[in-house]
Amino acid sequence: MDFFCYHRDRADSLALRMRLLEDHWSYMDGFAQEMIARGPTVEGDEEVPTGSVHILTLPDAAAARAFAFQEPGYQAGVYRDVMLRRWRNDLGRTMWQFAGGAPEDDGYLVLALGEPRSVGDVPGVPDVAGLIAYGPLLSDDGDTWLGTVPCCVRPAPKKHAPRSPAPDTPRSVSISGGSADAPDPRRRVPPARTRTPRPRPAFGRAARAWSGSC
Repeated sequence: MDFFCYHRDRADSLALRMRLLEDHWSYMDGFAQEMIARGPTVEGDEEVPTGSVHILTLPDAAAARAFAFQEPGYQAGVYRDVMLRRWRNDLGRTMWQFAGGAPEDDGYLVLALGEPRSVGDVPGVPDVAGLIAYGPLLSDDGDTWLGTVPCCVRPAPKKHAPRSPAPDTPRSVSISGGSADAPDPRRRVPPARTRTPRPRPAFGRAARAWSGSC
């Protein structure tokens, strides 16, 4: 069985979370073979952690509850609540098999909840690019749809081909061998922005920002 587990942080637990980070990673590394996707959710420009998402395959609901409630952060009181539901891996792969690789700072977690309905009435996977993981949240018996959880990357902005000017649009005029609408070669080009690498990739936005291994 596949399960979706979302530990959501208490508002004042960041310091405690950071103290337990190595313990958290060590605990999750013990489930490396079972993981379908994993990573923290963050918010704001400072990307403050707000929770941890883990989607994994476990034998049964009892094993899933043990996984969720024996996690070091849960035991120490880092989280305000835990969302634990059966899930179905509609893509049939893990986040590490996603063509774009695990997300760094452009991943999003979407929690799409709705009125319960038969699983058979739920549409399949949409034909969109950037899906890292995708599947329905299910009732304990697996027969009822409760919501859908996509994990995805932010789509790149579309590039539009330049449009030809209208016939009556004024044309550029030559100025000292150049063009009036050409870039000034003396204009200072700002340096490219860079990001300091993180010790581990992160996963989400709810949509929550999400990044790759938590």
